[in-house]
Amino acid sequence: MLSSVDPWDSQQGSGNTPELERVLIERIASEGPLTFAEFMAAALYHPRHGYYTTAARRIGRDGDYITSPEVHPVFGGLVARQLVEFWELLGRPEALSLIEAGAGNGTLARDVLATLGRAALPVRWDYTIIEPHPAARSRQQETLAGTEFARVRWADSLAALPPTPTPTVVLSNELLDALPVHRVAVLGGALREIYVNYEDGRFHDREGPPSSPELERYFQALGLLPGEGCSAEVNLGAPRWMVEAAACVRRGFLLTFDYGAPAAALFAPWRRGGTLLCFSHHAAGQDPYVRIGRQDLTAHVDFTTIARAGRDAGLETLGFATQAEVLTALGIGEGLAAPGEGTLALEQYMQRRAAAVELLDPAGLGRIRILVQGKGVGEPLLRAFPPGAATLHAIESSPEPPGKDAP
Repeated sequence: MLSSVDPWDSQQGSGNTPELERVLIERIASEGPLTFAEFMAAALYHPRHGYYTTAARRIGRDGDYITSPEVHPVFGGLVARQLVEFWELLGRPEALSLIEAGAGNGTLARDVLATLGRAALPVRWDYTIIEPHPAARSRQQETLAGTEFARVRWADSLAALPPTPTPTVVLSNELLDALPVHRVAVLGGALREIYVNYEDGRFHDREGPPSSPELERYFQALGLLPGEGCSAEVNLGAPRWMVEAAACVRRGFLLTFDYGAPAAALFAPWRRGGTLLCFSHHAAGQDPYVRIGRQDLTAHVDFTTIARAGRDAGLETLGFATQAEVLTALGIGEGLAAPGEGTLALEQYMQRRAAAVELLDPAGLGRIRILVQGKGVGEPLLRAFPPGAATLHAIESSPEPPGKDAP
């Protein structure tokens, strides 16, 4: 049945925000130094001045960074193929609930729905986008306007969704790496936190004791610490999100795309400076205190911790692989017959080839990790995931050499 889905056939100064800078300065003056998670939450999600909450278009060739759906509609087509396999494993139900959290510009939803619509399968695809920010929701609705097969609803949060007996798939693409993180360091064998202070007309780091015992418990659960003198990021929101997502699935799958690594690699002694990166106009930087509210902030996801959080919430780890591995197995090479061997014009062939190269690039989008978890589905073998990687144990026992998956 998967072969009936053609993924290639689809629609085609400091620079800070002054108002946000003032909010942060006043807050530090009143409360003292902020955790980096508090700073990052304001920089990205302040209701009026945050990076993601304003009307500016952030994603795409004309934005600050590119995500896989924006490269070419084939990405959405291949995700649709994976969704069809999930539907088949669920026994081909009459309806399947698709929940996308953090849908960006709405491009992935558009291309997935277009591909599924053309497949004309005997199933109703009920698509819900989780998006609390009006500006982002408006962009998504604009992208999806007039989409023939779009049966899309919006909700502010996973918790706002009513329980449903319908089999469910929860999908996220580069969502968890944009959740606010705490910055920590190991000094003299002890865990310390890196706060944000404001003095002498500038924001800067300030070291102090951990703001919450949760940070120490995080590493105790992993049985490791970053190396002496190393800094790292701790995303306390990602495992909480995983628990919320699991609660939405009575029977079905979670499909998570994100930059990240198992904990053993993410917190390895050779990773001296953590993974925090800033993006503006497709250039990466490491200074979060410039262009506050006007640049993206991101940090790699600890897949060990989120897989464990899923397990504790009733999910079974079914697959873990790179995007390059998964898209190749799903058939990204199809439709790339050389000009003269198929029906493609030269220009169309070159566009498809360039898209495939970009999506599979091991130094770029190809190194995104994909985690599949299931509930009430047994332990099926998935076409796109190597059987040896389909366990939580495999994730926990896969440290990687220096340089691999480095930001």
